[in-house]
Amino acid sequence: MNFVEELRWRGMIHDLMPGTEEQLQKEMTSAYVGIDPTADSLHIGHLVGVMMLKHFQRAGHRPIALVGGATGMIGDPSMKSVERNLLDEATLRHNQESIKKQLAKFLDFDSEAPNAAKLVNNYDWMKDYLFLDFIRDIGKHITVNYMMAKDSVKKRLSNESNVGMSFTEFSYQLLQGYDYLYLYQHEGCCLQMGGSDQWGNITTGTELIRRKEGGEAFALVCPLITKADGTKFGKTEAGNVWLDRRYTSPYAFYQFWMNVSDEDAARYIKIFTALDKEEIASIEQEQASAPHLRPLQKRLAKEITTMVHSTDDYEMAVEASNILFGNSTSESLKKLDEETFLAVFDGVPRFEISKDELSAGIRALDLFTEKAPVFPSKGEMRKLVQSGGVSVNKEKLSDTETIINTASLINQTYLLAQKGRKNYFLLIAK
Repeated sequence: MNFVEELRWRGMIHDLMPGTEEQLQKEMTSAYVGIDPTADSLHIGHLVGVMMLKHFQRAGHRPIALVGGATGMIGDPSMKSVERNLLDEATLRHNQESIKKQLAKFLDFDSEAPNAAKLVNNYDWMKDYLFLDFIRDIGKHITVNYMMAKDSVKKRLSNESNVGMSFTEFSYQLLQGYDYLYLYQHEGCCLQMGGSDQWGNITTGTELIRRKEGGEAFALVCPLITKADGTKFGKTEAGNVWLDRRYTSPYAFYQFWMNVSDEDAARYIKIFTALDKEEIASIEQEQASAPHLRPLQKRLAKEITTMVHSTDDYEMAVEASNILFGNSTSESLKKLDEETFLAVFDGVPRFEISKDELSAGIRALDLFTEKAPVFPSKGEMRKLVQSGGVSVNKEKLSDTETIINTASLINQTYLLAQKGRKNYFLLIAK
């Protein structure tokens, strides 16, 4: 598998340094991608770099994931308008361990093969490096003029808010350049990959290797991923879409991919899955002949949810989606685990009711008008029940006199009321 060709047809190359492709065809090569450890989970904005490493390993090369423990204490000024908060070592170590577990779903760290993936943290080689030694050994090789010419610096200095740039941030590209030099010296790494906003930092590293070692190193960057409408990829109203289920449930994760536009789905399925060219072309043909069935979105969501979470989580997400958008039954509802159940009905109106009162049994008419005012009046409820427009736990309510008790509770806590086709209400028994 030709790595550069693979990335090219997937739309994952923005720029690469001359000689990169020749180097990769010549021999097994080590390459790294830097990952910001400011949280204990990756989000989908990280996935492009992670998928680059995955394809790199599939092509027989050796991927290195660099957790920026040292650089994470400073903050990369690229594409940012303000300096960020700095983290302590204990937090960074915790974040590193969490990130490695997520990366292990994409990369093979445990293989005996020579191209087994490796995780490194630049804090390990920076923590004991004295400032005087650093500026003597490294700083003298890169001029201020060279550093000032980088886009990330120029944009920050010309920022209208006049925030300026601290020396701490200005030094970032020198530290990242040293990372590349260190990995070149100790891991035989001669390729760094990243997003197009990292080009300046990466080429500082290749320049440092050339000046200090007389060696040749390479750079390859992917385009920054946006949505078809030009807005930022990976953000929702709730914020980032995380890989950790504590922050983004598998259901919400699955729904994110299901809800992308047709145009975006056609791009994302190439970038975020390992499906080959022929299979993707076949799915694109299905999409063209029956776009309303959304085969691209369905396959994209399946592949990436299974890869990040599990087959069981994917199947649960599909089941949960059918509850909202299909003709599911009460059995389907009861099969959902509590996490998925709450994710599905996140944002629907909620009412608290007394579990003690419910254990004695409450007339549906009283429960849904007095205890939990799903209906503004008993008359309105009677009318809608008569026309078949009210369901409790996905079962039609045929009589307002029906007694509802704790036996009806889902997960011993919840009742789901449905008014019409789309109006849901969640009753929580406490």
